[in-house]
Amino acid sequence: MTPHTFHIPVLGLGYSIDTPIKVAKYGISSVASIVDDELIERMRVHYARQRGADEAPISKNIPDYRSRRITAYLDLMQSIVNQEFGTMQQQPFGEGNDIDRYFSLLPAGSSLKARYKALLAMPAGAAKTLEDAALRQCMVQGEIDVNIMSKVDKMNLDADGNVLEEIYTDALAALRGFALSTLRSSVILSAGMNPRLYSYLEAFPDFLPDTNGNFHKKLILKVSDYRSALIQAKFLAKKGIWVSEFRIESGLNCGGHAFATEGHLLGPVLEEFKNRRTEMFTELFALYEPALEAKGILLTHAPHTRISVQGGIGTAAENAFLLEHYHIEATGWGSPFLLVPEVTNVDEDTLNELAAAKSDAYYVSDSSPLGVLFNNFKNSTAEKQRLERITKGRPGSPCHKRYLVSNTEFTKDPICTASRQYQQLKIKHLLALEPRPADLQMQIDAVTEKLCLCDGLSTAALIKNDMVKPRENKAVAICPGPNLAFFSGIYSLDEMVGHIYGKIDLLAKNLRPNMFINELNLYVDYLKKDIERHTTTLNDKKSRYFAKFRANLLEGIGYYKKLIPEITNQTVAYRQEMMAQLEAIEGKLL
Repeated sequence: MTPHTFHIPVLGLGYSIDTPIKVAKYGISSVASIVDDELIERMRVHYARQRGADEAPISKNIPDYRSRRITAYLDLMQSIVNQEFGTMQQQPFGEGNDIDRYFSLLPAGSSLKARYKALLAMPAGAAKTLEDAALRQCMVQGEIDVNIMSKVDKMNLDADGNVLEEIYTDALAALRGFALSTLRSSVILSAGMNPRLYSYLEAFPDFLPDTNGNFHKKLILKVSDYRSALIQAKFLAKKGIWVSEFRIESGLNCGGHAFATEGHLLGPVLEEFKNRRTEMFTELFALYEPALEAKGILLTHAPHTRISVQGGIGTAAENAFLLEHYHIEATGWGSPFLLVPEVTNVDEDTLNELAAAKSDAYYVSDSSPLGVLFNNFKNSTAEKQRLERITKGRPGSPCHKRYLVSNTEFTKDPICTASRQYQQLKIKHLLALEPRPADLQMQIDAVTEKLCLCDGLSTAALIKNDMVKPRENKAVAICPGPNLAFFSGIYSLDEMVGHIYGKIDLLAKNLRPNMFINELNLYVDYLKKDIERHTTTLNDKKSRYFAKFRANLLEGIGYYKKLIPEITNQTVAYRQEMMAQLEAIEGKLL
């Protein structure tokens, strides 16, 4: 197990693409996206050459190039971390080296940290020499985990234009790239269930346990509610695949794509996991055990499954409460690390914009070509470029990478709804309608709102590492969660980790509601806007949906009212303010 109680989740395509290289040696786990194999390959060559290797790129002309690129990059990351960690382990204590930083970053209650402090105070001698060696052996690297968006899974073609078999789809090739790597870590599957991808996990023995229930490679599911988590885990258990962690994420108070639930708030979701945890694992093991036996593996008990949570956590008090009250084993801190240049790839212009931005710069949009809500940033250069293109009468983007192609409304082959080709065809179609719809401009605006994410979410990594080619688009898209509005500075790794553990307070000057209140407000705003969008087309089905959504929010408010007295690591005034905020929001819904 890693020595920290938090991890850094995946951040876009490129923002955390090499974060493991930067933090794993300090025992901090992080997640890199393995969607964009073009960016991955450029980063691999960059790091290899930086270390003196004359590394040739893996060409698209070779078979299975996508998975090979991913495997090669993951192996390189592991090699770099191993080398740097090994060097750090040999450094002397007490001289301000990385080995001292390793222990200084640990939480105050860490037994390793206590042993480190005791070692520094010990007099020279045999006992100190033994403890010195033992403490070094207790040091553990952070995990190099990877993320695959399950639904980003287009079919691919060979050189002659023939459709390749299913194992060469984007998601399956990415999974294979991870499975064949030397990593002993986890793949996080997000954005919903993909039966084809889930079934493919069976093809790799590393996802099966040894007789002690240990795995070479583990599976993490990112989920937003208990029911969907159980459905997905049961599907996998029947195939002999165990979920080693449920990574619960707020539906709206998160970065990247946002999956609005029907008003299921984070607190009640966590409570359900807490109360039904034993029941869940008993049910899953009843399916898992016979599936393993069919593969010739016998286990006497269910493997351990962690529960973690991420999305909108902003203070050490919130972090501690989640861990203690809900029996959570880890928390995820994503967007705040966008303000830590030594950890993530944010270009200087975007970094300064983020550091100075107010809450109105962050908004939930329909910008994603996936048709899923997307947390956007108004001050990004990609958003400015999108508006400039509309003004010039040339909306949409060139489509080079084609990871998100899906629309066949006007073409035989799928194209992306953010592409210039699609937007021009769609707008031409709308303008030809007779009679013209009353909301024509609204429909056109919905078309042109789509943003190229394949390029936009990777560009900052190229700029930060001085890898942009002369004719490449330099516009940066970024998808921070709304919680980032409360952070207004540029920080070091030590400062951000110190903030997470309560050593310092980066938000001391900012008045910030509790994370549960922030999420609740996001859901109320979402419901209000959704109702407004359907005022002229409201039917019985949508009315029932709105009623259920509202009822779930009111139920969640009732839950929070009962929870407030248990938030004992906050002041009485804080709890009173939280109650007043809940009652004000409740008044809007009644």
